[in-house]
Amino acid sequence: MEFMKRLLIQKALTDQHKAFKSHVAHFWKNVVYDEVNDVINSKVSIDGEAKEIIITEQLVREVLEFPDDENSPTRFPERMVKGCILWMGYSGPLNKANYLKACFTKPYKFFIHSVIHALSHIKGGYDVMKDYQMCMVTTLVLNKKYNFSRIVFHYMNDNITLGTKSWVYPRFVQTMLIMPIRIW
Repeated sequence: MEFMKRLLIQKALTDQHKAFKSHVAHFWKNVVYDEVNDVINSKVSIDGEAKEIIITEQLVREVLEFPDDENSPTRFPERMVKGCILWMGYSGPLNKANYLKACFTKPYKFFIHSVIHALSHIKGGYDVMKDYQMCMVTTLVLNKKYNFSRIVFHYMNDNITLGTKSWVYPRFVQTMLIMPIRIW
């Protein structure tokens, strides 16, 4: 657990901010993506008052305190990622699109579990890591720069443009709903 406290994305992994079902439901029900301005808009009723919420990649960065910038990478060379996976003691097949959490050594299983749960854009399947999640883990293990904000914003946008509007990142959405209200 001491390692988790030193991570650059510690707030996103460990913040215990409560997500209110009604706030998150209203957000995803009314959400639209503005392609021209590259922003996510939604109208939410909080404490009986209608608020317009505008989410940008920069807001994601500020609210979740990600230590990245718009020029940080979102992918790494496959050789670097696979080398890190092997260094972490991975015992499964390396030439598959997904990596199994169970194939990592015990010290890394909890860490990977935390990354999958906090930063995954899907509702289930928490035993499998996708390539982008493995890049996140590689970033944290090797202390490299990575654009976490772009990934979160991208998958929120995908959720809207693909028409699913499922509740991805409910804790993050709740935090972003409350944060702009403090600024106004």
